[in-house]
Amino acid sequence: MTTWICTTPDKPWQDHSGSLANAADSDSNLQLTDTRDQTILGFGGCFNELGWEALSWLDPDQRDQIIRDLFDPEDGCRFSFCRVPIGASDYAVSWYSHNETEGDLDMNAFNIDRDHQYLIPYIKAAIAQQPDLRLFASPWSPPTWMKQPKAYNYGTLVWNEQNLKAYALYLLKFVQAYQQLGLDVRQVHVQNEPNSDQKFPSCLWKPEQFAEFIGDYLGPLFERENNPCEIWAGTIERPGYDTWPNRILSDAKAQRYVAGLGFQWAGKGAVQTTHLAWPDVPIIQTENECGDGQNTWDYARYVFSLIHHYMINGTCAYTYWNMVLPAGGRSTWGWLQNSMITVDPETRAVTYQPEFYVMKHLTRFIDNGATRRGLAGPLAGNALAFENPGGSTTLLIANPSDNPRTLAVDINGQSLSATLPAQSFNTIVA
Repeated sequence: MTTWICTTPDKPWQDHSGSLANAADSDSNLQLTDTRDQTILGFGGCFNELGWEALSWLDPDQRDQIIRDLFDPEDGCRFSFCRVPIGASDYAVSWYSHNETEGDLDMNAFNIDRDHQYLIPYIKAAIAQQPDLRLFASPWSPPTWMKQPKAYNYGTLVWNEQNLKAYALYLLKFVQAYQQLGLDVRQVHVQNEPNSDQKFPSCLWKPEQFAEFIGDYLGPLFERENNPCEIWAGTIERPGYDTWPNRILSDAKAQRYVAGLGFQWAGKGAVQTTHLAWPDVPIIQTENECGDGQNTWDYARYVFSLIHHYMINGTCAYTYWNMVLPAGGRSTWGWLQNSMITVDPETRAVTYQPEFYVMKHLTRFIDNGATRRGLAGPLAGNALAFENPGGSTTLLIANPSDNPRTLAVDINGQSLSATLPAQSFNTIVA
């Protein structure tokens, strides 16, 4: 059985399976090659406080439907690998950490009470639909008393042994607290965008500091505690291979503990070289670029190009940023951002934006454990192929042209032809 789902600007998620035709193999303009690359770890988004606040405006049936559409493993986007902030992200309702008791190096006052208000209900609602949900976590800022200056935004971690030991313990306690609730935190990433001094929660690091913290403090602590959560060198937002990833991985102590690398934003410029240089080190994309709150079709096309870039360069996961936001996507600090789904704060109207369908095209028919297949031919620049563990092959292909375009491809012994509508995203499974 073959499936073809198509999305155009005015007709999202249409079943065109009946329009697939047979094609002569010699006519193919897209070929699957024998090349096999990364194995897919999963796809998902980030749990942010403003998303749950928007969902809380809705009646339970509406809210449950949105959660199903994002997480249901049968009919939804099937999200199964998602990000959670450690303390406030830039899309928190207000800024906080899990321990603001100054000088508490033993973390006796550590707690996740705040997360029970927004993030944990959001995650538990997702788990009700997707029991196999796995999480990766990252801080935007350490507790303020551990920084110079003592503020959530800007600044650096105070670099001395007692502070570094305490901060490693802080991260461990977060992972343990979530694990005790049955929330499966598989990875901890050291710092969100460590080379960006932001007006929202942030903290500046140098790559040598990343390596020292992982190799001398965080890694040994998780090892002593026998905690299964992996330590990842993320989330890197700079393009230079030698600037961040190579410096971290070339440190022998750090390399022992680094299970993988996370990249976002301009970090996309380092993905290809990093994968070539360290092919056995897994790479994930950790944050989808967020747009300007307009949620246009053109930006959805850009998101598809991001997915294509990360996937052809070896990433094994792709993570959307804000899954749900109020219409306009305004943060508490004034930035406007896109989201997959918006909720109007006055009318409570729910809108599924173009990027919802881009992500669903990626996630709906690509299973965890799928292997990316190589492609060749004139249409390969806008296409991705994955071989699922069960044997089916999923082809994801865009037609960004203003005119229809004919696709002819051989998949699993079937020579298929389809006329891809203008300005369309398409998923074909055979």
